Amino acid sequence: METGLSVLIGLFFAVSVYLMLSRHLVRILLGIAILGNAVNLLIFTAGRLTREVPPLIPEHLYTLVTETANPLPQALVLTAIVISFSFFAFLLVLAFRAYQELGTDDANEMRVAEPEDDPLPPQGY
Repeated sequence: METGLSVLIGLFFAVSVYLMLSRHLVRILLGIAILGNAVNLLIFTAGRLTREVPPLIPEHLYTLVTETANPLPQALVLTAIVISFSFFAFLLVLAFRAYQELGTDDANEMRVAEPEDDPLPPQGY
């Protein structure tokens, strides 16, 4: 099972990098969302997938007696899901606002600071 998830994680990383190398903002945003999911799946898989009992210690004992599931990767992934969703929502609004102002979602056409009609700056001294 972990081998299949490792292949899936690698596929998610490859697709996200491919999408983030695009010039269009919508593809970049989708790449960031897929990258967040790949990282979450990586953390979850690195924490070992087990079907053990929850990590609860009985009242009369001070330590765990049996093998238990690790709650840390689950807590990290849950926190990362909330953070990545809010980051994605912020970037989506930012991209939409940039599209409204500039009229394009192509990153090369968004170069307001470097208009195409202006001459190049001096290249040497």
